[in-house]
Amino acid sequence: MVDTSRGDAPAPPDEEPRGCLFALSQPPLMIFLAVVGSLLLMAALHDLFLL
Repeated sequence: MVDTSRGDAPAPPDEEPRGCLFALSQPPLMIFLAVVGSLLLMAALHDLFLL
């Protein structure tokens, strides 16, 4: 038989490390941060105008 193998398969390229900008681009995190920010804004407005 004829050997048709190509030898060792090339190693897959290493994945780039995912940093903070990748984490911030995730929709669930952005929704959570928006909810927390809106709650802080409502609390600040309550303190400013109603107390």
